[in-house]
Amino acid sequence: MELEPLIGEPLALDLVNTRPVGGDLLETPEQLAHWLALEGDRLPESAAVRPGPAELEAVRAVREHAAAVLDAVLHHRRPPAAALRGLHEAQSAAPAIRRLDWNGATLTATPHRAGNAAARLAATLADAAADLCTDPAVARVKRCAADDCVMLFLPAHPRRQWCSAERCGNRARVARYYRRHRADPR
Repeated sequence: MELEPLIGEPLALDLVNTRPVGGDLLETPEQLAHWLALEGDRLPESAAVRPGPAELEAVRAVREHAAAVLDAVLHHRRPPAAALRGLHEAQSAAPAIRRLDWNGATLTATPHRAGNAAARLAATLADAAADLCTDPAVARVKRCAADDCVMLFLPAHPRRQWCSAERCGNRARVARYYRRHRADPR
């Protein structure tokens, strides 16, 4: 059974979480297309993207840079200069320009990016990483408490320990149940 990507965390965490222990959920353009579809409500411009090797390479590069920066932030260390530079280069390759439009009742400002699809997608994801890393909430980001999990999450409740109650939380509860009942030989 193939592991389904976890979604619902800040976009940058969802991206970093596509690297579970022992795998990579973004190995092929098809897997990237699936992840983009899952994130469709937060990446509406990706609906027009048919991911190919260039998009996959660009997204994976941003993911590695974002992971390195987040790891440093979580350990209260200075982020690697190369990772910061990589995120900046991704953002610079397709900067967002807000275009004013009239919707019939009021003015709206919609961000538009120049550049090819790979650059636009990478820039959007690099912006999400920059937003998360500069948000004070980044101090609350946690790594899953399961021994065999590397997923990150931003807990809404301070007692949350697992990336997903259905995945790691359930496994931990079942293991705890078996340990208790094995130790109690009634």
